[in-house]
Amino acid sequence: MIIVADIFEKVLKNMGSIGQFSKEAHGYFAFPKLTGEIAPHMTFRGKTVLNWSLNNYLGLANHPEVRKIDGESAVKYGLATPMGARMMSGNSDQHELLEAQLAEFVGKEDSILLNFGYQGVLSIIDAMLDRKDVVVYDEQCHACIIDGLRLHIGKRFVYKHNDIESCEKQLQRATKLAGETGGGILVITEGVFGMSGVVGCLKEIVALKEKYNFRLLVDDAHGFGTMGKTGAGAGEHTNSQDGIDLYFSTFAKSMASIGAFVATSKEICNYLRYNLRSQIFAKSLPMPLVEGALVRLNLLKTQPQLRENLWKIVNALQSGFKERGFNIGITQSPVTPVFMQGGVGEATQMVVDLRENYGIFCSVVTYPVVPKGVIILRIIPTAMHTLEDVERTLNAFSAVAPKLKAGEYEDFVPQMA
Repeated sequence: MIIVADIFEKVLKNMGSIGQFSKEAHGYFAFPKLTGEIAPHMTFRGKTVLNWSLNNYLGLANHPEVRKIDGESAVKYGLATPMGARMMSGNSDQHELLEAQLAEFVGKEDSILLNFGYQGVLSIIDAMLDRKDVVVYDEQCHACIIDGLRLHIGKRFVYKHNDIESCEKQLQRATKLAGETGGGILVITEGVFGMSGVVGCLKEIVALKEKYNFRLLVDDAHGFGTMGKTGAGAGEHTNSQDGIDLYFSTFAKSMASIGAFVATSKEICNYLRYNLRSQIFAKSLPMPLVEGALVRLNLLKTQPQLRENLWKIVNALQSGFKERGFNIGITQSPVTPVFMQGGVGEATQMVVDLRENYGIFCSVVTYPVVPKGVIILRIIPTAMHTLEDVERTLNAFSAVAPKLKAGEYEDFVPQMA
């Protein structure tokens, strides 16, 4: 008799590396509900908390001009306009205007709007590569890149995180293989790595083009709007934007919205418009999001004080952590990871203490996302935070760190709201 496994039974026996903790984590550590206006101070389980867990870098989520255009455009168009995919019936002057302005801002000839960043990256990788092509990518690339590479049926080589010698070694392997297959090489990295805050070694990778023939795709989700003299991103910050062949970013961070874009040459943009399956077979980005993005981009360009205030908070927070002896790695961006030592149980108990007794809400990262014994409390500063918020947070961390070191969280009994 042939025995066929039941799919439901199979997946329920293995809930996954994160899902295995779902019963204990759901509603508190995972899928928490923050209510109230998007701001540094929000409500969590009936208590006001100081929130460091939103990627609202420039504070545009509730900027008066943003709220105004979001409301007016929703009333004017509804959420259905334009109806249909861009290729068929969902194109508009506003969509094309936004693409032109985004391209100009990041120093590229053209750009293409994407409905979502995650699906956009997947589709870009899928559209640009065939089985003959070879990919070289940083080992700490975001999940959207990794999932995009899963679609690639050709060879891929991973290099050590931000290690240019390792990158070159993999480029040598890729060059040899591409010479045999007749394919090309795509290097993929990030502008700012979202977990560590480290800026990608973009300038060094671009310099390798003098020795190797490849194209470079950069995911700059955390760099766009925060890095560089004008906020044009990590490429501007490292003076390497011209060497980036495919510049990608999302609206979900500094723009505080939904959508994304990829900027490149006019010829490649034209190719992508007719080959990006995630856009060809999906409804166009709704008009309120497009008009809202135009206003957000204008604010990003014309109100440098938003970025200046962000960095005032970043510098105060990061210097404060260092002065108090905390390890924040080698972050070069607003992303602020605080590294501590302990197990999953200690990490969760410390987070409960921070939230319930100190009113500090931030994200926690533990094994299996990071090695055993490592705890990362990731803090995302915004332009809307204050120096008082920074001081309160530093004091809270200074209070819980000795408890962790002394082993108090091993016997800690959480008192959750």
